[in-house]
Amino acid sequence: MSRPAFSPARLWAMMVKEFIQMRRDRLTFAMMVGIPLMQLILFGFAINSDPRHLPTAVLDADHGPEGRAIIAAMEASRYFSVIAAPDSDAEADMMLKTGQVQFVVRIPAGFSRQLQRGDRPALLVEADATDPAATSGAVATLNVLGQNALTPDLTGPLASLAPRAAPFDLRVHRRYNPEASTQYNIVPGLMGVVLTMTMVMMTALAVTRERERGTLETLLVMPLRPAEVMLGKIIPYIAVGYLQIAIILLAARWVFAVPLLGGLGLLTGASILFIAANLAIGYTFSTIARTQMQAMQMGFFYFLPSILLSGFMFPFRGMPVWAQGLGEILPLTHFLRIIRGVMLKGNGISESAQELLILAVTLLVTTLIALRRYRQTLD
Repeated sequence: MSRPAFSPARLWAMMVKEFIQMRRDRLTFAMMVGIPLMQLILFGFAINSDPRHLPTAVLDADHGPEGRAIIAAMEASRYFSVIAAPDSDAEADMMLKTGQVQFVVRIPAGFSRQLQRGDRPALLVEADATDPAATSGAVATLNVLGQNALTPDLTGPLASLAPRAAPFDLRVHRRYNPEASTQYNIVPGLMGVVLTMTMVMMTALAVTRERERGTLETLLVMPLRPAEVMLGKIIPYIAVGYLQIAIILLAARWVFAVPLLGGLGLLTGASILFIAANLAIGYTFSTIARTQMQAMQMGFFYFLPSILLSGFMFPFRGMPVWAQGLGEILPLTHFLRIIRGVMLKGNGISESAQELLILAVTLLVTTLIALRRYRQTLD
């Protein structure tokens, strides 16, 4: 007896079967729903390519009314937010190197007196241009502010000082990336992105691969402690990670002409912490997932916010406060600050100490979680 070419009843039965399997595989179903929602929230609310309220330090050696009027106009533009008033040039430089501020405004002594005489005094604005996209909008606004900032004050006897051109010489120095080259920002960041993607994805398959192949029982009967199993699976990937670092550094130097102003030792030490932290995260995923497909899905679910909230693709300070808080949890955020600081600013251990400490704490916490989860897997 021949079956009909197409049966709605068989089609319905097949659809019901797929829905039942989808309901049983709750992790996959959660990823199918969660990833689009996460993309919608991040791209709709968190991503901003024109950041405002950028932290600014003002080094005012004049303390005159004209200087205060210029600073007030900068804050009124909403691109600048004055958060510090350093006492010396060295303190201002340190704040710029460590990333505490995005801009340093230097008002020289005698600025107001020279301006009133019509001598066009110089006003220096230094920008941290390691990420050109973060400063381009604010720098463009400075030219307009220079023409309009003092207009309300140049009245009466000073009205003749209000021509179309600004009554002072505005000088903008793009520190660490004077040509505003995006390669200086992207290429060092690729080191962290590549390591995150490969280290998390590969180690996420560590335990699930053993389970699917039926070799997990072999590990159970072997005289191995959980820490020994974990280190045995992780250490080979550290060597792979260093090979990736070497390739990217060589390409950065000889292909893209990105400078390496800091020490290679600090870069190596920070990479150890970052690689190990990502491997521990991936290993934790492998103890949660039941299949390699689920492990890969969890790795992708972690990788997506890492590249969006870390400051790699979009300016970190352009995101709202809640998104910056989430970004601070991610190891990639702190590694990008270290790698860009070492390569472009020549930062040392003192400037990178806070980020290194956060990476070390992240490594410790994720390692403890991974070991605990692995013991539960053995049970």
